[in-house]
Amino acid sequence: MSSTDHFDAEIRPYRIEIPQADLDDLHDRLARTRWPDELPGVGWTRGVPLGYLRELATYWRDAYDWRKQETRLNELPQFLTIIDGASVHFLHVRSPEPDALPLVLTHGWPGSIVEFLDVIGPLSNPGGHGGDPADAFHLVIPSIPGYGLSGPTREPGWTTDRVAQAWAELMARLGYDRYGAQGGDWGALVSPELGRIDPGHVVGVHVNAATVGFIPFGPVDPRSWRPSPRSSGPGWTGSTGSSATATGTSRSRPPAPRPWPTGSPTPRPGSSPGSWRSSRSGPTPRWSCPPTPSTATSCSPT
Repeated sequence: MSSTDHFDAEIRPYRIEIPQADLDDLHDRLARTRWPDELPGVGWTRGVPLGYLRELATYWRDAYDWRKQETRLNELPQFLTIIDGASVHFLHVRSPEPDALPLVLTHGWPGSIVEFLDVIGPLSNPGGHGGDPADAFHLVIPSIPGYGLSGPTREPGWTTDRVAQAWAELMARLGYDRYGAQGGDWGALVSPELGRIDPGHVVGVHVNAATVGFIPFGPVDPRSWRPSPRSSGPGWTGSTGSSATATGTSRSRPPAPRPWPTGSPTPRPGSSPGSWRSSRSGPTPRWSCPPTPSTATSCSPT
């Protein structure tokens, strides 16, 4: 990927068209699976039972209709854009209600934008689903780089905060100056981070997973673990940092709180690390959250 691609802010329409040869190859490889032996009567105690796995493979080979799913996805407006050197695929479903609140939805692992297909209609057009039109949202549903049709990533380091920075840039490119964020699993970590790095524009965060505290990767003595001060519940604050101006955007946002990633293309002459992103300044809100974590948690700036 060239440095020109790294800074390409163009948003291009996209349509899924998987070559038939790829589908035929998958069908053939599933048909040629060499199945192992299995100890009698072990059930799930030694991993996935052979019978279950064979049944699953048969479903994917003979029953799953990819073209049907492809058609369903292609009924929705899809787009590609380059952010921080990665190709980002996203759905952008505008509500028929012109004053609808923009909302960015982030999926989890193992997951994809397909998680949200059944809620797109009720969220974007509640009036057509027995709800109040005043509750409508313009929906932005991106695939995390490295998932689905986003990527492939070209370097390590796509942490939840880096994904959140990319989403802030995406919402800026789409012209949304005030929006909400929702997510589950990985999305439940990305969405609060988005509220922290873009507090002047994120009006609320909702997650459907408990995300209080953080345990680092690697061996950890649970007796020494303490909740992360960045996500310690009621009263945590966002951080705006200093501001910098981005190329090709009319808004401002805080720069990335990290150095220019190792191995990334060299920034344009005269730019500083992170300055390709739009930078913002604005108040740092305090967030009001329920005192007890639950499976569905809402936090709003006060």
